[in-house]
Formats: sequence, C-alpha cells, structure tokens
Amino acid sequence: MSSPDRAFTFVDLFAGIGGFAVALRDLGGECVGSVELDRQAAAVYALNHGTNPFGDITEMANEDRVAFDEHTVLAAGFPCQPFSKSGSQKGMDEVRGTLFWNILKIVEARRPAVLLLENVRNLAGPRHRHEWDVIVKSLRQAGYHVSSRPAVFSPHLLPSEQGGQPQIRERVFITATYWPERSWEDPVPAVQNRMVRTDPWDLENDLPLDSRRHIPGCDLSADERRWIDAWENFRQLVVASLMHTAPNRLLDEVRLPGFPIWVDAWEDDADLEIPEGTPRWKQVFLRKNATFYTQHRSVLDPWIKQHGVMAFPPSRRKFEWQAQQESSLWNCAIQLRPSGIRAKRMTHLPALVAMSQTPILGPKRRRLSVAEAAALQGLPSDFTFGDQPDSASYKQLGNGVNVGVVQHVLRQHVSRDIERIRLIAPDLLAAVGVVPVAPVEAQLSLV
Repeated sequence: MSSPDRAFTFVDLFAGIGGFAVALRDLGGECVGSVELDRQAAAVYALNHGTNPFGDITEMANEDRVAFDEHTVLAAGFPCQPFSKSGSQKGMDEVRGTLFWNILKIVEARRPAVLLLENVRNLAGPRHRHEWDVIVKSLRQAGYHVSSRPAVFSPHLLPSEQGGQPQIRERVFITATYWPERSWEDPVPAVQNRMVRTDPWDLENDLPLDSRRHIPGCDLSADERRWIDAWENFRQLVVASLMHTAPNRLLDEVRLPGFPIWVDAWEDDADLEIPEGTPRWKQVFLRKNATFYTQHRSVLDPWIKQHGVMAFPPSRRKFEWQAQQESSLWNCAIQLRPSGIRAKRMTHLPALVAMSQTPILGPKRRRLSVAEAAALQGLPSDFTFGDQPDSASYKQLGNGVNVGVVQHVLRQHVSRDIERIRLIAPDLLAAVGVVPVAPVEAQLSLV
C-alpha cells in the first residue's frame, strides 16, 4: 500500500545501484518492489534507498508466481541477452527463457499504467531487429500502446536545469501505456534523439570537477604517464613537420590525422602488402597509415626509438586524435581503450562503461573520480558506495541509468499519452509536471 504523501508507485527491476529509484523518488514516487541479482550492487542500493533488493527475478516472476504488488510504473534496465530464434516458436514462446519474459509475466499479472524499459543503443540496431520486434509485439499483445521505433536519448542533449550532464550516453528506451483499445497503433517514440540544450558544454565547469589536489585511487601510473607523454611528443613533432611542409599555414589550421594511428602498420607505401580477405575499412586505414609514415618517417623513426614505442603494449601503440585545435594532449579527456589511446576535447565525456576505461582528465592529470562519475549519472552528492573498491563502483556506474534522462523520457511519454494516463494514472501527471489541457467543450463552457 502506498503512502498518502506519495504521488505514484513503481517497481524497480534489475535495479543496480538505484538510478531509476533516484529518478522516480525525486518525482514523488514510492518504490513497492525491487530486485537485483548482483550482491554488491544490491548492498549499495540498500545503503542509499533503505531496502535490500537482492534476489533473482526468475524466482520472483514466473509461471507460478509474481511477487510484486500492483504499481503505476514498471521500470527496468533489463540485460540485453540473446533472444531465442528457434524456427517454429511464435509470439510469446519466442521470448521464453530470457529475462524479458520475466518482465512480461509481471506486466500481464499487474498491468502497470506505464512501462519504462532501458537498454543499450545496440538493441535497436540491425543485428537485433528480431529481438526488438518480439518485444514490441509481446507488449502489444499484452494491451500496451508502444512505438515500433526506438526512443533514443543521451544526457548531453539536456540542459543542466533539466538534469543534463556532460556525458554522451545514448540509450534506448521502450515506453508504453496500458491502452488495450490502441495497442495495435504505432505512436511516435516518446523522445527524439536531438539537442534540447542550446549552450555548449564545458566539462570543468559544468560537472564540476573535484577541486582537491589529490584524490585517492585516481592517480596515473608511471607507464600511463609515459605513454601519454610519448603521444604528446608525437603530436608536437607531426605539427612541426606539417608546418615545415606548408610554412604559410597558420598553426590553428594544422590538423593531425583524423584516422586511427597504428604504429604497427607503419611502412613505406611502396612496400605495403595487404593480405587477401582484409576488411575494406581496415584496408583504408592501413593505406592511410602507410602514406602518413612515408611522409613523416624522418621524425617518426627517431620518435619510436626515443620513447621505446615498440615496447608499449599493442593497444598503446594505437592513437586516435579527436581533439582538433587543442594545443596539448594533456588538455584533453583521454581514454585508454583496447582499440588505442583516444583523445577528445574537454567539453563532455564518452559514456561510462562497465570496464576499466575510466576517462583520464588531462588538465588534472588523473582519472575521473567515483564522485564525479556518479555526478555524470545524475546521482545526488550524498550518494554513497560504502567501503567497496572503486573498481566495483565504476562498474556499477557504467551499468547504470542517467537520472535526468529517465525523468525527461518519462515526462515526454506522459505528455504523449496524456489522454489515457489522465484516466488511469492521474497522480503521475502532477508528479512529472505535465498539466492536462481541458477538453474543448469544457473550455467553451468557461467563456
């Protein structure tokens, strides 16, 4: 039973550390059920939300049992698992054995007014067309008004006052309203993947960054500093070489290569041999690297020797410069990725991921802190991770949802389906700040 001072109720499935819970509670919602399989994430959830969601959804929602009470909003950042594609199965049977099927059991048993499902951008891509179609078809069979087109959004598209954050993090949302009479219509997606914010981001001011001189656990290793220093020297040498070949060119007109630099692919154009069967995209990069090396080998060979570049790990012999007009690599946001060292301008950061790719803040000469990463996800300043290792916190944040985006998507969905939601969940309208427009007849009676 919900509290009288709460506007609406929700369940929080695949709850993680509680990004959905923060977003919906800030709007006045009351959580009436949550579940999270990862014990560490559930412990962080308990620290911040006062209830431990640890459990297995397959045991709480199946053919024999649905353990969740009635609720207004069902929220779920469900895992993107491969869906069954066995030939003869149709309709509901096609999703059996996946975690989406367990969500569907709750939906069928409780008929929440609104569904708010989140997943990675790739779910709506061509490789998962089958899975996407099964999800949409299954929800329509359950009586839900849902778009066949994905609602994609990122926190960097929102203004700060609406919960925006300087992080490019495109995620797919599937939003639906229980509306059996219109379950086979195809409405527009709740949101469009376009900019709402008008001002450019400035990461140092808009996050903002932690001002402490030293943040435990964020230091760079000696090797990491050596790799970055080497590639900064590479940038200086190539810029000088380009200026030498075109002395009348202005410095801010000089552009480093925009393609990935692969030291292991450096050889003279005349000696280049590309193995048969090499993908076309890779052939292009191999040719560009060979041409680049041929033009600048007089500075590149000494650079390799000076810094011992061939002793770097293979992924550190690759470099992607995406920060044109910056005067130093140390002015950039840097990622040490399996595909190479990537540098971008300090406007906003790439998506946090659940792997060891925590961005390096060049001007600070350290990694992004856990507190800063939490702020990028819109979590409040008093959010705590307890005494767990930072590596676990980064992983949980990389798996989480952005609070501002969740609230924005929900508001837009309620606005889209306001005609129905005003009848079945009027408490949700006030909570998200959507004001219903009176019918034309009522407006005329007031004249």
